[in-house]
Amino acid sequence: MTPKHAIEQHDNQVGLVGLGPMGLALADALLNQGHSLTVWNRTPGKADGLVAQGAGRAQTVSEVVAASPITIVCLNDYETMYRVFEPATAELDGHVLVNLSSGTPSEARAALTWSAEHGIDYLDGAIMVPPPMVGQPDAVFLYSGDQGVFDRHRATLASVGDPRYLGADVGLAVLYNTALLDMMYATMNGWLHATALLDSANVPAEKFAELALGWFMPSVVDYASLAELAPALDAGDYPGALGTLEMNLNALEHITRTSEEQGVHSGSPRLMKEIAEHAIAEGYGGRNYLAVYELFKQAKPRS
Repeated sequence: MTPKHAIEQHDNQVGLVGLGPMGLALADALLNQGHSLTVWNRTPGKADGLVAQGAGRAQTVSEVVAASPITIVCLNDYETMYRVFEPATAELDGHVLVNLSSGTPSEARAALTWSAEHGIDYLDGAIMVPPPMVGQPDAVFLYSGDQGVFDRHRATLASVGDPRYLGADVGLAVLYNTALLDMMYATMNGWLHATALLDSANVPAEKFAELALGWFMPSVVDYASLAELAPALDAGDYPGALGTLEMNLNALEHITRTSEEQGVHSGSPRLMKEIAEHAIAEGYGGRNYLAVYELFKQAKPRS
């Protein structure tokens, strides 16, 4: 993180549009790092606490743009960004927008086109931490787009967290964000479903977690081992010595049947079973479980 006294004067002025919970966390971090901050929100009262800390309250988005060379955007979505900035398009030429709103890669690329039409230097980004973690040195922020823009404003971006530049394709930040959240939700749902299975036998979640998470983390989700397996995904190399997909299908069938017998929602394990069945139908039955990766790369299973 950049200390207050190390911030260059020309990097000191920052604008922020959007003061939801995440926007407020961004504002606090920027003020704590000594930035001269100008904020705008559709509901002006949300800025009261920030103004008391020294932030400037803009009456319009145009005032935010005029007050600082770089504006961070933290709104609900891309359409909201267009709507909010429409009155300020005349002032945006030569300005930097860093968009941390949620969306898809195609929306990020459309935003880049819109930005170019208005002479804006544009970075797309994603926040990978909850609001309380914003401003911490290990708070991961993802960015994609013009590397020159990123490099020039890296110190400012580091004021809110650890800035990770992913590449010139402006859609990469939201794509990485989606992939990481996909992994998070799949893992969380797996744990919740497993806990529901034990709840069907009146086993408390706390008791199950003591055994399950202690077993799961070191023996199943060994992150170093996953990293070692990653080259196999790139090479499409799935030797059956690690246990074949047909063997794993047997386990998935048991999970599905047990869920049904215990009166627990069986949609998630049934979907995993169907994915394994599709992979076997495509000829991966003698390969290890990682071969389902080949299905995940397809838009839909081949008939």
